[in-house]
Amino acid sequence: MSKVLIIGAGGVGGVCVHKCAQVPEVFSEIVLASRTIEKCDAIATSVKERTGRDIVTDTVDADNVPELVELINKHKPVLVINLALPYQDLTIMDACLETGVHYLDTANYEPIDEAKFEYKWQWEYQERFKEKGLMALLGSGFDPGVTNVFCAHAMKHQFDEIHQLDIIDCNAGDHGHPFATNFNPEINIREVTANGRYWEHGEWIETDPLSFSMNYDFPEGIGPKKCFLMYHEELESLVKHLKGLKRARFWMTFSDQYLNHLKVLENVGMTRIDTVKYNGQDIVPLKFLKEVLPEPAGLGERTKGRTCIGCRIKGIKDGEPKDYYIYNICDHEEAFKEVASQAVSYTTGVPAMIGAMLMLTGKWTGEGVFNMEELDPDPFMEKLNIHGLPWTEITFKN
Repeated sequence: MSKVLIIGAGGVGGVCVHKCAQVPEVFSEIVLASRTIEKCDAIATSVKERTGRDIVTDTVDADNVPELVELINKHKPVLVINLALPYQDLTIMDACLETGVHYLDTANYEPIDEAKFEYKWQWEYQERFKEKGLMALLGSGFDPGVTNVFCAHAMKHQFDEIHQLDIIDCNAGDHGHPFATNFNPEINIREVTANGRYWEHGEWIETDPLSFSMNYDFPEGIGPKKCFLMYHEELESLVKHLKGLKRARFWMTFSDQYLNHLKVLENVGMTRIDTVKYNGQDIVPLKFLKEVLPEPAGLGERTKGRTCIGCRIKGIKDGEPKDYYIYNICDHEEAFKEVASQAVSYTTGVPAMIGAMLMLTGKWTGEGVFNMEELDPDPFMEKLNIHGLPWTEITFKN
């Protein structure tokens, strides 16, 4: 029985609060805080209606360490679940260190003025968390998160050596808008417009944004979709921790409609992250664009279809080559029925809850900073099947 503080009241935050509320034997008290109290209160109302549980809400500026420290000291949680923006990871980690509280997030830190996904800033906290006897769990979402655990599971149970890894993320859902993003528009567009990057033969190879693609035939009736090579943060940690890896890539599907809108927005400067002058004020075009696009947390009611995210892995088992695929399929409409969210937020919010559960129950323990694949995958894989993200594995015949 533990108290948790969840920071961030977007789509993922809403899912995580609902899922924590479903497990009162672990999450005895839940506090939700963000810059906007109205968002927190709306989530608390939904949780009360669905589970009968009361959620405490509060406000905080997650860019401000003293405010974060004051918030943590006020509520005295055992663990902070950071579902705010990636720019705010370090301030929240600093506040956890100052107050002696464990930390969990779903996405790695990136500077606000540069779309750069890199773990170095958070890995540098290793000794500080270790000295305090605290645990920081990085990337407990789906990708990163579940995909890392899928790899650890494959390494433990399916392979002697992993040589090739392709993480493939498909959203086959339709929200009916001409253009919208399924998670924070600012983070989504920064990610998609950045250069691609993959690991091969011991080095990183950089590509122009969305310049490499492949067709992949997704299972269970989803069918063939065009996937684009991108860089995603879990590649950096998996390359470090999966020994013998020769190639690692990340792929994501996008509709032609999405890509056409994005290209126009990019061409007219609306995806820029530097400041421009407008009516004598400094504004960031991408931040303005975020304000006029549909709110991702509000897409759930109109989104239909499914997501399919998984790992295609090739390597050696008992001296023989092996081709293996492990994946999850999540239905947008089923997610909305359960927690009033579309599946993209659901697939991130559920693993955040599971990671927190394993930390609070002592199944995952440690001092320092950890990526998901460094921990025993078995309890996490078990909880995925119980809490809404069941997985399937296939071995292809050579």
